[in-house]
Amino acid sequence: MAHTTVTAPSSQALRTSLKGKRWWRELGWRYVVIAFAIIYAIFPIVYIFSASLSTSGTLTGSNHLFATVTGANYAALGDTKFWTWAVNTLFIGTATAIGTVLMGAAAAYAFSRFRFTGRRVGLTSLLVIQMFPQLLAFVAVFLLLLSLGNAVPVLGLNSRIALIMVYLGGALGVNTFLMYGFFNTIPKELDEAAKIDGATHGQIYWTIVLRLVAPVLAVVGLLSFIGSFSDFLLAKLVLQSESNWTLAVGLYAWVSDQLSANWGLFAAGAVISAIPVIALFIFLQKYIVSGLTAGSIK
Repeated sequence: MAHTTVTAPSSQALRTSLKGKRWWRELGWRYVVIAFAIIYAIFPIVYIFSASLSTSGTLTGSNHLFATVTGANYAALGDTKFWTWAVNTLFIGTATAIGTVLMGAAAAYAFSRFRFTGRRVGLTSLLVIQMFPQLLAFVAVFLLLLSLGNAVPVLGLNSRIALIMVYLGGALGVNTFLMYGFFNTIPKELDEAAKIDGATHGQIYWTIVLRLVAPVLAVVGLLSFIGSFSDFLLAKLVLQSESNWTLAVGLYAWVSDQLSANWGLFAAGAVISAIPVIALFIFLQKYIVSGLTAGSIK
């Protein structure tokens, strides 16, 4: 009778198998999750880009991705007020971002470096106020701008400056808390050393502290720019003439009427509208991680 000999796996093969299982358990499954997340995020972008290159003028006609490729929709943007809306949006977003950074940094520096009566109450009040969305006050904002426009037209309805003021009205709160945590990570010994050398509070703030907190300034500026760039309700409420519209309001007007909606033109405008945000995000990418995490560590 023949005997079957079963050989045990070698120690090297066993170690390789265990190493592979451990790699999959600790790291490998993450690649699968990342792959699904990338596909989930990229597919809508590819779909809209395909629709922008289609001649059908609808989204349903672009189920076959890149079935037709033409730049007619992008060329047609020149016959509309799209580029005027783009300039309005960039102006409002940039002004809002700069104002938010300056106001939030000044408030955070005061709360972090000075001790004064009402400091804790002020911080708590900012946090409580931010629990209520700014959109809850849109009726009050409309009535305020309606009355204010009679005295100062530049701060009334249908004014880009007025919309910027509305956005800056909600600039404090969460942004101040984010900066406040970051300011607390800057040693106060730097301030004291600068004072010994004869520096004033203004010199310390502008030449030393702001340079050290550049990451959080970049993060707050980016979030503020994106928020004002994509806002629709307040922009639609304040800006009434077509020449003053932002991209969000203008693009919505193209597809608000189901009978005359031009989704191809809308898709082309949406693709171009995403470029400034993506470019700013890439430019500030090196600050984002440190700016969002450092403020939580004291």
